[in-house]
Amino acid sequence: MKKPYTPGPVLSRDISLGISLFTVLLCALFGANAVAMKISLSGLGVFTNIFLRFSISSLTILLWARWRGWPIMVANRRQARQITVVSLIFFCQMSGMYLGQNLTTASHGTLIANLLPFVVMLLAHLFLKDERMQLKKAAGLLLGFSGVLLLFLDTAHAGASSWQGDSIIFLAVLLWGCNVVFIKRIIADFHPVQITVLPMLLNMPLFLAAALIFDKEMISTLSPPVIAALLYQGLVTASFGFIMWNTLIQRYGATALHSFIFIVPISGVTFGVLLLGEPFTMRLAGAILLVSAALIVVNYRFAAKITKRG
Repeated sequence: MKKPYTPGPVLSRDISLGISLFTVLLCALFGANAVAMKISLSGLGVFTNIFLRFSISSLTILLWARWRGWPIMVANRRQARQITVVSLIFFCQMSGMYLGQNLTTASHGTLIANLLPFVVMLLAHLFLKDERMQLKKAAGLLLGFSGVLLLFLDTAHAGASSWQGDSIIFLAVLLWGCNVVFIKRIIADFHPVQITVLPMLLNMPLFLAAALIFDKEMISTLSPPVIAALLYQGLVTASFGFIMWNTLIQRYGATALHSFIFIVPISGVTFGVLLLGEPFTMRLAGAILLVSAALIVVNYRFAAKITKRG
């Protein structure tokens, strides 16, 4: 029987300045993904978009893993069952994100996704022994959630199908939170690349079948912006971003890393305003201030340690 991957122990819970800045960059890239989704959905069907995105990213990751000598296949039935659970949740999660994003704005999509830390915080507190909620962190997350709520009530983004899309994305975020916590429980037995690429590979036939059945028009336009947006989703977020995020979670923990997730709505709204012409309102400005304050509250302890080491 093949010996399972056995990574080294968690090295540190203290996030350095360099790791903090890198995490901010990752969150900014994830935030821009909502804009890329809206652009690519203008020329591709929902499930066609997902299938092409993960075809690109899975091929990229497989080539990268082969070059680095990273393991891909699971070693035993227990790992196979765990990956199957992750893959099923991943299918529902990604389907919901794209179906919802097709019905609402990039700003709404990225803002509702900002509920993820709140979901992860509660689930991690309930199910992970080493991820207990602290009062200061809870206060910061609630402050950030207030900013999301303020933007969610921004009527300038309202549309005929907006509430339906928002609701679908909200359900997808709940599933996303469950997947994050479940992955945190099992990731010690896996290489991060396995957690990243295997759900893509297992779900590609399902996404293709869904595209053939449910997409009214699989490909309507392949303009340069649509192609660029698809490549961004496949190469930047689904390949580089997912691997780096899972690697950081393995070392620093789900709750600590998802404290930075409030960068995502700032990035998503900013790019939505600049690239898609979505309106910038007073509620949006107020929400950004609340989210920024939440970041300061949540990360004050890390900033203090960085200063002492400086």
